Amino acid sequence: MGTQTESKYFHGGCPHDCPDTCSMVYEVEDNKLIGVKGNADHPMTRGGLCVKLQDFEKRHYHPDRLLYPMKRIGPKGTKQFQRISWDEALDTIVDKWQSIIKEFGSEAIMPNSYLGNQGLVHGMNGGDSFFARLGATVTERTFCGEGSATAWLLTLGPTAGVDPESFIHSKFIIIWACNSVSTNIHHWHIVKEAQKKGSKVVVIDAYASRTAKEADWHICPKPGTDGALAMAMMHVIIEEGLVDQDYVDKYTVGFPELAELAKKRSPEWAEEITGVSANDIRKLAREYATTQPSAIRIGVALEKSWGGGQAIRAVASLPALTGAWRHVGGGILQFPVWEQPYRFDVICRPDLIPEGTQVVNNLQLGRVLTGEQKLKVPIKSMMCWNTNPVTQSTESEKILEGLKREDLFLVSAEHFISDTAAYADILLPASMGAEQEDIILSWGHLYLTYNTKCIESPGEAVPNYEIFRRLAKRFGFEEECFKWSDTECLQHYIDWNSPACKDIDLDYLKKHGYARINVGTKDNRAPHKEGKFPTPSGKCEFRIVGAKNFVAGPFRQMYEAFQPGDDIPELPDYVPSKETASANPALAKKYPLNILAPKSHGFINSSYANIDNKLKAQGEQFVMIHPLDAEERGIKNGDRAKVFNDRGFFEAVSKITTDVNKGIVVTTLGYWRQLNNGVVNSVSSNAFGDMGNSPTSHDCLVEVQLA
Repeated sequence: MGTQTESKYFHGGCPHDCPDTCSMVYEVEDNKLIGVKGNADHPMTRGGLCVKLQDFEKRHYHPDRLLYPMKRIGPKGTKQFQRISWDEALDTIVDKWQSIIKEFGSEAIMPNSYLGNQGLVHGMNGGDSFFARLGATVTERTFCGEGSATAWLLTLGPTAGVDPESFIHSKFIIIWACNSVSTNIHHWHIVKEAQKKGSKVVVIDAYASRTAKEADWHICPKPGTDGALAMAMMHVIIEEGLVDQDYVDKYTVGFPELAELAKKRSPEWAEEITGVSANDIRKLAREYATTQPSAIRIGVALEKSWGGGQAIRAVASLPALTGAWRHVGGGILQFPVWEQPYRFDVICRPDLIPEGTQVVNNLQLGRVLTGEQKLKVPIKSMMCWNTNPVTQSTESEKILEGLKREDLFLVSAEHFISDTAAYADILLPASMGAEQEDIILSWGHLYLTYNTKCIESPGEAVPNYEIFRRLAKRFGFEEECFKWSDTECLQHYIDWNSPACKDIDLDYLKKHGYARINVGTKDNRAPHKEGKFPTPSGKCEFRIVGAKNFVAGPFRQMYEAFQPGDDIPELPDYVPSKETASANPALAKKYPLNILAPKSHGFINSSYANIDNKLKAQGEQFVMIHPLDAEERGIKNGDRAKVFNDRGFFEAVSKITTDVNKGIVVTTLGYWRQLNNGVVNSVSSNAFGDMGNSPTSHDCLVEVQLA
């Protein structure tokens, strides 16, 4: 009998774009990943993995995985590629880029990445230092959360807010525009525990999501009207004397002006806008203000309409009005990333960016590539890693038109031949989770998470940063950062001397797999009990004077030039959407339905949307439609429908349901175009929201008809 190989176990961290950043355990036999499970010791993720991560190991060995460098040999988009060596791939890229630089300048080259991998080394910012040194166009990446970040930083400063684990102590919880069951499951477990202990859980969402169905109370405002709801809550809290006046007087700026504005924002006013009854608004405001500790968890969907930034400012002001910050488990949660000790200046190297370098936003990619948006230097080459803009960015049809340009040289570092990679001239095989060392960024809890390289990559795949090391060497770049190993990167990318890292170093992380940063515990953290907001005034800023619109640094390579710069209103308020029946009745005659496109339950954005068992569990691309809207259009349950507007269309299976209100249709994001007829971003607008150059994908009108 042969000798049975013994399994070895290694610490892992989920690399996907999710707030949970699960601590995992890799099981390896004979240099092969044979299993992945959650780390049961982790206080936040507690051994659980979401449906996407179950059988994570199988994705590493999927038969469609890209294993070798490839060059295009057929028309763009036809997926006709031929295997080449790494030397040929890199030489081709360098020769082409040097030729482009000679003719057009470095800014004709554009990097494009996002959080398909959240690692500090191999993630969104992993190539920033290389492209900064190259002098390439700076890319602003604002797929989701960036408008929220701008509003949050203006109001509260770079605070992590209430600890997600402290929600166990909350007595009244509002989950606002976040489908936690599908996108933040480990926080939802804590919310459910609080609910069992007697906490009331309210979900505010424009349709009956999985999370809304598990709440004690689902409040369903019309899309894009959350700001009106928040302002009306303020009206009730102030008019009925429910303000913690002592807290407001000591620790806030601009209350008199806010109170004057709120007088005009009555529940009756908001009922007309939101569709939520004035009585329900009063009840919500009273219960929220008088049941302490009260906590709010906001989701990225809150920003995805024209007035989303102002809505978030209004919502973020509520805990200071009521004094919720005084309590453990009181306040508001957005992205705890703000107190993580990451050194983005070292990761991104903005000091290497030549003065005056132009900026391109990834939501405008279609217009940039087609030449509709005029630039100082036109884009002649793009490199994509950790992103799939054909499905994930706006105006998919224009992106495809741009990618078909014969004079556009596209490089894609990928795991699979995605919708975007199908148009590449050079494909580079990238390593997956267990094949590379990293620390995984968390934007949903207060832990550093270590990921061990425990197996070799199959074929000739290499980690993202290794690709940039090899390119930097060929270009002759001498900066030390391009010579660092992955371990050395991690030693530089974290501020190990910060108070947050007391008693934590890289060796500790390697040994334990994770570490909670030193910002208090779930049982004692009340960061703004006595104010101490990291704002210019040190207070919660209801009112800001002279502020200009901006995108937070990590989302634009830490480059400060060419920020949006338009004026920010002094006070939060409701700002109406632009593409709705009430805002644009002429357009609504052609396209009367407001479409929402939340994240899928079975995919992480477009990751896993090409995996058979994940597709089977998620189901084919669908559109949820109210019975009355379906009847008007002669659509029956299960019929194939076409969802369209002037920008494009996609086909989907009809799901007739009262989970959506009349006038609203819902689909989910992430399906691959090559496996479907169109994608949801075929119909989305590239217009920015009011802050942080955020998307307005929920500010969108469509029509639905039988396909």
